[in-house]
Formats: sequence, C-alpha cells, structure tokens
Amino acid sequence: MCITCGCSDSTNVRLTDLEKGGTTPININDHTHEHSHEHHGHSHEHHGHSHEHHGHSHEHHGHSHEHHGHSHEHHGHSHEHHGHSHEDLGETSSTNTITLERQILEKNNSIAASNRDWLANKNILAVNLVSSPGSGKTTLLERTIRDLSSELQFSVIEGDQETVNDAERIRSTGCRVVQINTGAGCHLEADMVIKGIHSLDPAPNSVIMIENVGNLVCPALFDLGEKCKVAILSVTEGEDKPAKYPHMFKAASIMLLNKIDLLPYLDFDVVKCIEYAQTVNPDIKVIPVSAVSGEGLDIWYAWIKSNIDGYSEARKVASLHDS
Repeated sequence: MCITCGCSDSTNVRLTDLEKGGTTPININDHTHEHSHEHHGHSHEHHGHSHEHHGHSHEHHGHSHEHHGHSHEHHGHSHEHHGHSHEDLGETSSTNTITLERQILEKNNSIAASNRDWLANKNILAVNLVSSPGSGKTTLLERTIRDLSSELQFSVIEGDQETVNDAERIRSTGCRVVQINTGAGCHLEADMVIKGIHSLDPAPNSVIMIENVGNLVCPALFDLGEKCKVAILSVTEGEDKPAKYPHMFKAASIMLLNKIDLLPYLDFDVVKCIEYAQTVNPDIKVIPVSAVSGEGLDIWYAWIKSNIDGYSEARKVASLHDS
C-alpha cells in the first residue's frame, strides 16, 4: 500500500456494496506506482552510470596485466572509491525514501481536501472513527445509528483488512453501508474513501461514519477529508493508551471512553486516563460512554447534532427517508 507505515503494497483493496451487490477492486496505487516508477527510473540511470564506471575500471584492469606491479596500487584505489560509492548509495536511498513518503502523504492530503470540499458543499458531516481492534466501535456505531435514525440519515464506510462482517452488522440497522477491505493494508486512505462516498451517494444534510481499520498508529497520519477523528478507547485496554499512542490522540478531537459499564469489574483509573489524553491533547473532548447501558450517549449524540448545519433540515431528510 505505501512505505509511509511499512504496510504491504497490496493490490487486493476492494469495495463491496452490500445493497447493490458485487465487489469492485480499488486501484489505490496509481499515484504510488507513478512516483515509484520515476524513482526507479532515476535509480536505473544511476546504476547505468555505475556500470560505465565499472567498465572504465575493467579497462584499467586490462591495462594492469601489462604493468602488473602498478595494477595493485590502482586496484587499491578502486576499492576505496567503491566504498565511497556505497556510502553515497545509502544516503541517496534514505533521501529518496523520505521524498517518496512525503509525496504519498501530499497526494493523499490533496484528495482529502477535495473530499472535504465535496462534503461541505452538501453539508454532510463525515466522522473518522479510529481505535484498537475490540474497542467496541462497531457496537457503538450500531447503537448510534438506531438511536438517531428518526432524526438523521446515516451512511457508513467500513474499513477492515478482510470480511464483510461489520458491514453486515451495520446493514441490519437499515443504514446504507459499503465495506472496504484493505488486504494487507492497516489503514484507509482518501482515495479509498472517495470511492466509498461515490458508491453510497449520500444525501445532503446527512452523516457519513467512517469506521477505520482497527489500528492506533497509521490512521493518525492519513486525512480522509473528515470533519474530525473520534478515538474510541475501551476501559478494558488500560488507562495509559493515550500516552502509548500519542499521535492518534493528538489527531483526535474527541475520545469516547467506551464500556464504562464494566468499570466495577476492572482496575481502571478513569481520571488518570483522561489526564493522559489531555496531556497529549489539551483540547480533546472526553466523553465516557457505554454502548450497552446507553450511559453518556446523549452527550455524544448532542455533539453529532451540533456539528450539522441546518439540523432541522437534516431531520426532514431523515423523516422522508424513513417514510
């Protein structure tokens, strides 16, 4: 997929639309391969130059048979130069890697900006849900959709390496959903998301929930064009998660502290967890919730509504959709 995070350069990214049926491959590597080919092209030229140099060395080596004594000194000098060439190659490789990484992120950010403009023009709230696997984000998403379906119209982009299991769960709520499977990839990217948006064709004044691949590292780097990232942390994971994965919690606007119904059975310090999160990101809003008991969900729902311009119009759209 990319070298930024070291995940596999997979060509097995695909989108499944459960309502329309069928699976479509997503070629998300066009820009990566384009840059990669240019880089490799440059590399080939460099190696070509190296071959010419080695050819010159062979001429010297041929000459050395006539002047055998002199050739050893020449050969020694050649080894010193060859050693210097290896140092240059290492520096060049490192520089090219950084350059390619920057190009990948810049290309992603450009597509994300286009996504954001398109969503803004339709007054669609897009939220990027990020977490570790097992945080309960799919359960939380199911409950959110069911509780607010009479007020808002939702559509969902599900991200997982494999299976359509979570998409099937979301579909059971009556919500439009597409599944993006990333193969060996560990995060969604902006060009995958735009394919999902086009397939969903969301109505104006609606909400798109993007459930990212379960991972607290790489999704922090990739802007998808969303309004914000919402990090979901389960109380079963340990209160120091924000300290261990600071980049994600710094990138998130909200932290939903989930499964608080389990607190009586766990050794989990809520105050300490919030302190860790606010140390990393002083502006992060922390909402303790339980997708099972419903505790705290009214605050989460109020935040969603407050971030939709023309909320009353959005309610009309949802009513028409339900009828």
